[in-house]
Amino acid sequence: MSKISASQALSHLRVIDLSRVRAGPTCVRILADFGADVIRVEPPQGVDPNEAMFAADRDSGDFQNLNRNKRSMTLNLKREGALEVFQKLLRTADIVVENWRPEVKARLGVDYDSLRKVNPRVILASISGFGQDGPYAGRPGFDQIIQGMGGLMSVTGLPGHGPVRAGLAIADSSTGIYAAAGILIALLERERSGQGQWVQASLLHTQIAMMDFQAARFLNDGDVPVQVGNDHPTSSPMGLFEASDGAFNLGASGEGNWRRLCLALGAPELLDNPGFRTEKLRVQHRARLNRELAAIFAGATVAHWVERLNRAGVPAGPVYSVPEVFEDPQVRHLGVAQAVRTAAGRTMRLISQPITLTRTPAAIASAAPVWGEHTRELLRELEFDDGAIERLRAAGAI
Repeated sequence: MSKISASQALSHLRVIDLSRVRAGPTCVRILADFGADVIRVEPPQGVDPNEAMFAADRDSGDFQNLNRNKRSMTLNLKREGALEVFQKLLRTADIVVENWRPEVKARLGVDYDSLRKVNPRVILASISGFGQDGPYAGRPGFDQIIQGMGGLMSVTGLPGHGPVRAGLAIADSSTGIYAAAGILIALLERERSGQGQWVQASLLHTQIAMMDFQAARFLNDGDVPVQVGNDHPTSSPMGLFEASDGAFNLGASGEGNWRRLCLALGAPELLDNPGFRTEKLRVQHRARLNRELAAIFAGATVAHWVERLNRAGVPAGPVYSVPEVFEDPQVRHLGVAQAVRTAAGRTMRLISQPITLTRTPAAIASAAPVWGEHTRELLRELEFDDGAIERLRAAGAI
């Protein structure tokens, strides 16, 4: 099998993916879906004591979703001959992505200084929990740990119920996206300088950046964010409301939306209420305003209010379960779930890239590889003959 052709957008690039778990594979998936030749390099089966956590079940939906459009080769960098293989591969690469601890990179010879001696044009993207240096650089960093330390859990959940984690790996996933953006910026800069560079992204810094307006409120106004449940901390009416048959979300922030909401509800008197005349007053008197709206919304169904409010230009939407998400007509129209057939013959539905390019779109061209599926093929591409390949195998390097 030659390299996978998911798209022409990045088909001129080769990526060595040394990453594990979620943030790194999320980053590399973007590059793979847009056509980069991604080579997932991982230890032979049984070498990594944590492999069951991120690599053993190749047919799981999660593994397939993270690692489609990649080729796989095994390589144990601790064994004789493996570094030679890696360096040959490195000479052909544009990008290396890893999430190893700093001291591990240096010990195995895959730190940035070592890489650029072999290939000065290579871009190394390092993803970590806490950064490449500083007092916490050696700490392991899992998503929930970072959600707590980055402030997210302090603002998530109902007031008085204690910290709550978000229901997805937001620190991992957003760090992967930031790392991909950093790689693309470094590639553009390389067109002028001819030199690679070291791209670094940490879960902690990313999680704080994702706090966005909440963090900015504190840094500049001294306003400490707290849990406000389903309400918006600075806008009203904006949050979760109950219709006669269930809940829906309403986003009527700003004066234009507020006016449209009142007219759509047939309640123009709310516009003249002195407690609701400005956004600041509506936040201050949120509980009273929510009660007024709740009495109106109780009189009709979710479908009625969502259709009526959207027709009036007021943002509103239902609250779906995950199965309901994939039944929504707009989700179907967007092609969010796409089918792929695995090496084991199983048809799986994966999440397509949410970025649309009109001439060179992303695609899911191949399922995630089985362990080391392309090892021999890639070694032959690097001009190792059958005898050399068998010697590497005998040494436990592949």
